[in-house]
Amino acid sequence: MDINFPLVMVVLVFVGATIWLLDILLWAGKRKARVAALEKQYPNRNDEGSEDARNYRAAFEVAGKEPIAVEYSKSLTPVLALVLILRSFIIEPFQIPSASMVPTLEVGDFILVNKFTYGLRLPVVRNKVWENNEPERGDVMVFFPPHDPRYFIKRVVGVPGDVIEYRDKTLFINGEEQQQELVARMPVTRPEYADLSENLNGVEHIARAHLRRSPDFTRSPDCVAAQKPNFTVTVKPGHYFMMGDNRDNSSDSRCWGQVPEENIVGRAFAIWMHKDPGFTLPTFSRVGSID
Repeated sequence: MDINFPLVMVVLVFVGATIWLLDILLWAGKRKARVAALEKQYPNRNDEGSEDARNYRAAFEVAGKEPIAVEYSKSLTPVLALVLILRSFIIEPFQIPSASMVPTLEVGDFILVNKFTYGLRLPVVRNKVWENNEPERGDVMVFFPPHDPRYFIKRVVGVPGDVIEYRDKTLFINGEEQQQELVARMPVTRPEYADLSENLNGVEHIARAHLRRSPDFTRSPDCVAAQKPNFTVTVKPGHYFMMGDNRDNSSDSRCWGQVPEENIVGRAFAIWMHKDPGFTLPTFSRVGSID
């Protein structure tokens, strides 16, 4: 089961802040009164080694010490609140779980997502509270797809009003072919796939095509769009058409439809670490910006 991390963080911050506030309003004053009474009872408490000092310390542990819940709330709540603010409004880290964005993003890449590029949203409810830029073609974007509550990451290929065509593994936007140039065929002896440099309306990136799979290949049996070698779709207002760079091995808008604006999470902009699956050490060999 996937953990709703933003919800967990909001609950922890709320609980910690509530305990802290209750301590200020209800409990702290009573502790101070008890401590003041102890100070009067043991006037020589500051004399090290005296009986008053020993008795005062023992009594203070009972009467004046903060409850453990209050102690933890004061120490952890500010840290949790800072993490919540950073992850909700500035930068959030993600790990790539699938190969749908290969070769741009590999399985095990840890990436950073800019949360304010497309405007600020409240955590959990995701209501936008501040407008900023709109997604552009070529952006690598994190979002919630229409069919799944989990985060997905794909490339924006269509913005509202665009006419998207996909013919024989070539992308057309508003009737204009997105130029591709062969970078490499792999493996060399008997190539199975090709990496292509694609210019997506000015944004250059690498897309991967599987040479032994027909253009109608799909991993999803209910993916009607991808089952057709050629298809045309118009992007609806307030929606975005997403595709993986690993074009023949990606569940994307060809399968589950267009992404509504309110499902946007942020723009992926950098790889900061990589860790292969299993018991392996992380490396920083893939650190860099995301094209």
